[in-house]
Amino acid sequence: MAKTSKKLKAAYEAVDRTKAYPLAEAVALVKGNASSKFDETIEIAMNLGVDPRHADQMVRGVVAMPNGTGKTMRVAVFAKDAKADEAKAAGADLVGADDLAEAIQNGESAFDRVIATPDMMGVVGRLGKVLGPRGLMPNPKLGTVTADVAAAVAAAKAGEVQYRAEKAGVVHAGIGKASFDEAKIAENATAFIEAVRKARPSGAKGQYIKKITLSSTMGAGVFVEDVA
Repeated sequence: MAKTSKKLKAAYEAVDRTKAYPLAEAVALVKGNASSKFDETIEIAMNLGVDPRHADQMVRGVVAMPNGTGKTMRVAVFAKDAKADEAKAAGADLVGADDLAEAIQNGESAFDRVIATPDMMGVVGRLGKVLGPRGLMPNPKLGTVTADVAAAVAAAKAGEVQYRAEKAGVVHAGIGKASFDEAKIAENATAFIEAVRKARPSGAKGQYIKKITLSSTMGAGVFVEDVA
C-alpha cells in the first residue's frame, strides 16, 4: 500500500472531511495546502444524481473560465484551404486534413482539443478509436465542429473547459492554478458549477448535485457547499 506523504497528511489534518465549506473558505484551504514546488492545478469534481448510461441522463458541455485555466492548450484543427489559414492565424498548433489524420494514426498526440470544419468529419470519423477514448472527438454540441474555426481556436486557447459525466455520474475539470488569486479561483469554480447546473438533463430525478469537491494536484479534497 502506498504511503501518504507528510505534506498530504498535513493537508488532511487541516481539513474537516465531514464538513462542507463555503466556497471562499474551501478555495483558501485548497490554495493554502498546495505546497508543491510546481504550480498545482486546482480541480473541481461534482457528484451528480445521474446515470450516464441512459441517454436522457448524460451531462456534457463546455464552459469558458472567466480567468482562464492557466494551462497552455494545444489545439489541432481539421480544415483545408481558407479555413486552414484561419485556424493557423488564430493560433492552432496542428492544422491539416488527411495528412493530420495520418499523423494521429501514427502516434501524434501533442494536442488537448480537436476542432473540425463540418466537411472534414468524414476524415475525422476514421479516428474514432484514437480520439474517442481521450474525449477529443469533435462534437457540434460542444462547438468543436464548426465553420468558425478561428473563434473555436480562440475560445480553446482562452481557457474553455469541456466536461462530461463519467460512468459514476461524476464531472470534473481543472479550473485554474494554485498561483491564481483566491477570488479568481472562486469565480472559475462558480462558473463551472453554474454551467453543470444548467446542463441538468431531462432524465435526472431527485437531487441533481450531490457533492462538490475542490482539490489541488497533490492536496486533499475539500467538500464545498452548493453555491445555489
